[in-house]
Amino acid sequence: MTTETASGPTQGLRERKRYETSGRIIEKGLKLFVKHGYDATTVDAIASAAGISRRTFFHYFKSKEAILLSAHDSGFREALRPAMLAESPDQAPIDAARKCLIKLAARYETKESVAFDRLMQSTEALRARKEAVFVETEQILLEAMCERWPSPARREGLRLVAMVAIGTLRLALEKWKQSDAAHPMSYYVRQGFTLLAKQFGHGS
Repeated sequence: MTTETASGPTQGLRERKRYETSGRIIEKGLKLFVKHGYDATTVDAIASAAGISRRTFFHYFKSKEAILLSAHDSGFREALRPAMLAESPDQAPIDAARKCLIKLAARYETKESVAFDRLMQSTEALRARKEAVFVETEQILLEAMCERWPSPARREGLRLVAMVAIGTLRLALEKWKQSDAAHPMSYYVRQGFTLLAKQFGHGS
C-alpha cells in the first residue's frame, strides 16, 4: 500500500516534467523557426535552445516537423474520436459532426496558431504535410462516425459527411485567421455550418 501511494506522486511528477519539457521544445523550436526559417533551423539548435541533448529531443519528437504538427494540432485530433463517440446516434450525422467540431474548436485558439500556419505554408513539403493532416483528421472523424453508426450500408454516406465537415472546419480556420481572431473559432465553425445548411436548402 505504501508503494502504491508513493508511486502516485512519482508518476504525476514524471508526467508533469515530460509535459514541461515537451512544451519547452515546442516553444524554443517555434521561436527558431520564426527567426531563422524552418529549413535553416536544425534539430541540434532546437535541442540546445531547450537545454536538452539531441538524444532527448528524439525521445519527445521524431523530427522537427513533428514540433510544428504537435503545436498546430493542439490535441485536436486526439480529442476528436472520443468527442464524436460522445454524441448521440439519435441525430443526423452532420449535426453530430457540427456539435463535435464546435466543442473542439477552441483547441485551435492558441496565441501561436497564426505563426504555426505561416510556417506550415513556408515550404512545399510542409504545405503537403498540412494537407495530409486534414486528410488524416477526416479519416479519424469517419472511423468514429462508423463506430457510432455501424451499419456497413451507411459508410459511404458517412464518408461524405466527414469530408464536408472537415472542409467546413478548414474554411472556418481560414476565416478565423484572416479576421485576426475577431471572434472565437467556434463562431466561424457555426457560421460555416449555417452556410452549408443554406446551400443544401437552396439546392433541394
